[in-house]
Amino acid sequence: MTVSVIMYKNLGISNVEIALYTSWLYLPWVIKPLWSPVVELFRTKRLWILAMQLAIGTTLALVALTLPASRFFQMSLAMLWLMAFASATHDIAADGFYMLALDQHRQAEFVGLRSAFWRVAQIAGQGGLVYLAGELGQFTGDTVLAWSIVFTVASGLFAVLFILHFLVLPRPSTDHAAASGTVHEFIETFASFFRRDRILAILAFLLLFRFAEAQGLKLAAPFLLDPVAKGGLGLTTSDVGVAYGTIGVISLTAGGILGGLAIARWGLDRCIWPMVFAIHVPNIVFLYLAWAQPQSFALITSALAVEQFGYGFGFAAFLMYMIHVAEGPRKTAHYAICTGFMALGMMVPGMWSGWLQEQLGYFRFFAWVCVATLPAFVVVALVKIPKGFGTKQPA
Repeated sequence: MTVSVIMYKNLGISNVEIALYTSWLYLPWVIKPLWSPVVELFRTKRLWILAMQLAIGTTLALVALTLPASRFFQMSLAMLWLMAFASATHDIAADGFYMLALDQHRQAEFVGLRSAFWRVAQIAGQGGLVYLAGELGQFTGDTVLAWSIVFTVASGLFAVLFILHFLVLPRPSTDHAAASGTVHEFIETFASFFRRDRILAILAFLLLFRFAEAQGLKLAAPFLLDPVAKGGLGLTTSDVGVAYGTIGVISLTAGGILGGLAIARWGLDRCIWPMVFAIHVPNIVFLYLAWAQPQSFALITSALAVEQFGYGFGFAAFLMYMIHVAEGPRKTAHYAICTGFMALGMMVPGMWSGWLQEQLGYFRFFAWVCVATLPAFVVVALVKIPKGFGTKQPA
């Protein structure tokens, strides 16, 4: 999702096309609740995890093969689309696997660490792989070849991880297929979710909490890469890999770990308001960078680190709220429904963000992103969170 934005920017695709078409890659996460009961009802979560890792590795290799083609944009998007379906299915299984193995308190304790390992993957991807693409591009003088090599390396990494996880991934006793796979059970999975108390407030939270981020995130990398004359910061691809994909993600990870620990200590109900401020106020950083256009790499990296730390700290609240909503006998499928609505909230605003940026320019676009944080504060006021949710409950 993120690396493809940088790749297409390097390959000369416009911001409008990048934002529109890569936002469509969110669709598998939007509609994954439609097949989440299949993961719930058939075979084990462990098997689904392994199968989807193998599928992702295969599609990464196919992206590498399509980049030299004359219609690379359409062909690579098709491969990324297949990868997105495999990744969304992997999410369903991995989320269910996590909730089956841990009680509520340990879920809160480990939500930051779980997020941290997700961020490690982001460092490897949008940090390490993007840096490698930049260096290979300079060394070979061929951007297409550089990105083909990068996706081949990523495919090989997934092959190694598939073998490793096949050997060492735990086998929880609770990880088994549901007792029945009837159509009635399938329908009841969705019906029981929408019968929840205050469902409209829940849906508003899932759709609007990340309304600002959905727009700003799509244009963050193009803003860093675009030349100063176009309102950007003029960083190289390797610079973006270090500043945004490595230092930024490390800060994001640290924020996520601290956010999870804070919820485990004080409860989501007490942490939600500090966290909604933490995730949204740092959007001012991008507004400052677009206004000042500093050329100091250290200053840019420091600013991104501050913004990403706040985002990581605040996002822990979003993850724990989805766990709260999913509580119950169908928690795997219900969590998938939550993440589907979350993805819809990311997909739709992201689609228009490229066009909006080209109309407004970077500075006014990031000013709009700051204004777009307001719905998040409204929806946090609407939701109801049980007292002490996420803390260790007395025996």
